[in-house]
Amino acid sequence: MKNKAEDALINQKNIKYPNRLSRMFLSLYDVGQFVMRFFKEGFLPPYEGKELMRQCYNIGYRSLLLISTTGFITGMVFTKQSRPSLSEFGATSWLPSLVAIAILRTLAPLLTALIAAGKVGSSIGAELGSMRVTEQIDAMEVSATNPYKFLVTTRVLAATITIPVLTFYTAIVGMLGALLNVTVNEGTSYKAFFQSSLESITFLDITASTVKAIIFGFTIGMVGCYQGYNSSKGTEGVGKAANSAVVIGMFLVFLEEITTVQFFSLFR
Repeated sequence: MKNKAEDALINQKNIKYPNRLSRMFLSLYDVGQFVMRFFKEGFLPPYEGKELMRQCYNIGYRSLLLISTTGFITGMVFTKQSRPSLSEFGATSWLPSLVAIAILRTLAPLLTALIAAGKVGSSIGAELGSMRVTEQIDAMEVSATNPYKFLVTTRVLAATITIPVLTFYTAIVGMLGALLNVTVNEGTSYKAFFQSSLESITFLDITASTVKAIIFGFTIGMVGCYQGYNSSKGTEGVGKAANSAVVIGMFLVFLEEITTVQFFSLFR
C-alpha cells in the first residue's frame, strides 16, 4: 500500500510539472504573438495620429513635474556624495566630468525608465484592464474597429518616442542640480562647469543613452499594454494588471540595462 501511494504521488507530481511547463511555453508564445502583432500592424495604415499625439501628451507632459523634481535632486545628491571621494585625491576639478558621464550614461535613462514604469506602466495596465473588464474592447471588435491598433500600437509608439525625450530632459535637469551644488561649494562658474562636463561626453555616450531609452520605452509600453489587454475579468484583474505592469516592467528594464551596458562596453 505504501509503495502504491508513493507511486501515485510521483505520478501526480510528474503530471503537474509538464502542465506548468506547457503553461509557461504557452505564455511565452502569447507574448511573442502580441509583440509581433505590433510590428505587423504598427506601421500599416490606417494611422491613429490624433490618439498617438494624445498618448505622447499623457506620457510626456504629465510626467514632467515628477521627473524634474527627481532629476534635480538626483544631480545634487550624486554631486554631494561624490565630492568627498574626489577630495581625498585632490581631484574635485573632475567633479563636473564625473557627474556628466554618470548622469548621461546611466542615471538619466534608468531613472526615467523606472519612473515611467511606475507611473506610465501602471496607468496603461489599469486603463486597458478596466476597458477589458467593462467589455469596451469587445465592443470595439464588434464595431469593426481594430482595438489593438487604436489602444496598443499608439501607446507603445508614444512610450517609445517619449521616453528618449524625457531621458535627455532628465539629464539636463540633473546637470542643473549638480551645477547648483558645485557653484555653492566650489564657486565654479556655469561656463566652466558645462565646458568641463561637455568635454568628457562622447558621441558613443549619447548613442548608448538614446538606444537604451528607446528600448526602455518600448518595453514599458508593451508590458503595460499586454497586462491590461489580457487582464482577467473582474475588478481584481485590473489591480493585478497594473501591479504586474510595474513589477515586470522594472525587472525587464534592469535586465536590459545590464545587457546594453555590456554591449556598448565592447566599443569603448
